Amino acid sequence: MSLSQDWLSRLLGMMTVRGQLELRCSYGAPWEVIYSDSDPGEMPYHIVLSGSAVLETPGAGKPQYLGAGDIVMLAHGSAHTLHDGSGARPKRAHERAALNLTISENRGAGPRLDMLCGRIVLAPPHDQFIRAYLPARLVTRTAAVNGNDSEKMRGAAQEQLNGLVALMRTEASADNLGGYAMMNTLSAALFALTMRVASESDDAPVGLLALAGNPRLSPALTAIFSDPARAWTLPELANLCSMSRATLIRHFHDKLGRSPNDFLTDIRMALAANELKRPGISTEVVAETVGYQSVAAFRRAFTQRFGMTPADWRRSQQKKQQAELAA
Repeated sequence: MSLSQDWLSRLLGMMTVRGQLELRCSYGAPWEVIYSDSDPGEMPYHIVLSGSAVLETPGAGKPQYLGAGDIVMLAHGSAHTLHDGSGARPKRAHERAALNLTISENRGAGPRLDMLCGRIVLAPPHDQFIRAYLPARLVTRTAAVNGNDSEKMRGAAQEQLNGLVALMRTEASADNLGGYAMMNTLSAALFALTMRVASESDDAPVGLLALAGNPRLSPALTAIFSDPARAWTLPELANLCSMSRATLIRHFHDKLGRSPNDFLTDIRMALAANELKRPGISTEVVAETVGYQSVAAFRRAFTQRFGMTPADWRRSQQKKQQAELAA
């Protein structure tokens, strides 16, 4: 009997996610941290443990205020700046190496900031999927300021995220045996738990999380993730959501900027990329596994999404694996 899984478990199961906690910032105002565009597949994150910060991301809207307990992930790897908001010239920061991470400090005498900085690393092509379906910056607030916020955070998920951040803070504060591996593992868990909290919020951002957070649309999302090889029709998906075909299409475009069929194809191609890494499995079998009876149609869809044929993708992954073994 196959195991029943929710959509987020299936999404995380089809991706290779690694985390790395790299830096602990201990600053007094005025201070500033500047990040350039990240390499493909890298998603920077910041956790404000205490104090406050202002996040500026060119092209992603107004500056974002971050307070104690806030977590921000830059899903598109965009260049960004964090500062204290005073406008004063920042004090120069100095770095020193601790056992398992780097500590950055300055001599600012103003309000203090304690912040953890790291990155989530997603293997291709799933990094493309995340960039397409998550907002450029995803802010999760773990500190509820009133009853409504507490309801949005769904209580239990908020407590879990607070507990995870507390554990990361403890590991970052002590030179524990295995601390480096522990902090990196917790970083990967941070990605999964942040996705859970954001999708359960009534105020989820646009994109995949907004789709999941809409009770009228989530049945279609669950159906596609549960059985992506099925030849889903728009009337079938619309019926699951108790709405007309036109309404379903409109909602998908409003939330995702894509049609249900486009979304289904993207899920299929992400799964196909995984299957093609397996030795001894033919392109024909992969095509059928992800829902294509025509190998030609599968090749067209794969090439359109990734800019290379399934055979080229397979060879590129084999070369990558060989290089990693030789290193």
